[in-house]
Amino acid sequence: MTTPACPLCDAPGGALVFQAEKFRVIRAEEAGFPAFYRVVWSEHVAEFSDLSDAHQVLCMQAVTVVERTLRDVLEPTKINLAALGNVVPHLHWHVIARFDWDSHFPAPVWAQALREAAPQRLGALQQRRGVLEQTLVQRLALLR
Repeated sequence: MTTPACPLCDAPGGALVFQAEKFRVIRAEEAGFPAFYRVVWSEHVAEFSDLSDAHQVLCMQAVTVVERTLRDVLEPTKINLAALGNVVPHLHWHVIARFDWDSHFPAPVWAQALREAAPQRLGALQQRRGVLEQTLVQRLALLR
């Protein structure tokens, strides 16, 4: 089921990394955060508790795979998880690799920047995205 005028029903919501029947994983196009991913539920539901028990498990398994893969491949300082939905009330989880050198750390990515991130560090992360996303696809495919 889709809902008209929902940006996550009408479009992927970022660079599509993986598509399954019940969810997709996208890389968000957030400047300064090259390791910002979202797990987007395919059906238009607003809240996690709208899912059946089995679908809640599947959704959290997908979030966990994304988190674990970010940790394994990029070795971030911290992973941020969020399921806000205040602006877009379509169930999606933000899975964001954070680094002690990023522009906002330790504040949330939505806060004011505290410093400029080193371009060479951002570039190094972007170069690792190919391996990261191949690993994500391999691991997420096991959830089908």
